[in-house]
Amino acid sequence: MIISEKPRPISVMAGYIQQAYKTVEERTGIRFGSDFLWHINHPDKSDWFLNSEKSAIALCVFKEYYPQQQVAFASDLQYALNYEGRDLSDDEAYRHLLEKYRVPAEAFYASLHSEAYKEKAYYEFALVKQLQVTGFPAVLLQVSESKFYLISRGYTDYQTLKERVDNILQEIQKR
Repeated sequence: MIISEKPRPISVMAGYIQQAYKTVEERTGIRFGSDFLWHINHPDKSDWFLNSEKSAIALCVFKEYYPQQQVAFASDLQYALNYEGRDLSDDEAYRHLLEKYRVPAEAFYASLHSEAYKEKAYYEFALVKQLQVTGFPAVLLQVSESKFYLISRGYTDYQTLKERVDNILQEIQKR
């Protein structure tokens, strides 16, 4: 996730993304949407600015409603951005997800703009920094209040992830 005091235009990353998205598609079989790619291929015409603050706050709000579905919601955010081409810095980018998950819009938007949820999001940014997560995707396994294992940095196929998790769980059981 990208966080900065001054959001930067998509043109800063467009060149990198123009190359990297093809690798992601080849490795995963997932396709980026034409609306997203328009911004990547026309950065001089795009009004997008890179900033994950609002989507991080939205996830914190959502977790209050459905903590067991936070991964599904995060996945829906990624789909909304990377396939549907929704600008996640725009409040309206979340409305379809509120309907899908039956989250009351008025309460969601009040929380989205509250200082309390902004603080929760920044706490999570700090935690990610402390865990030394520097890119997306990353998979960590939390086994206690203060013990995490880095399972994957960058794309990793399911079988490899499963083997790593199984190995860690076996190691923990031996203790």
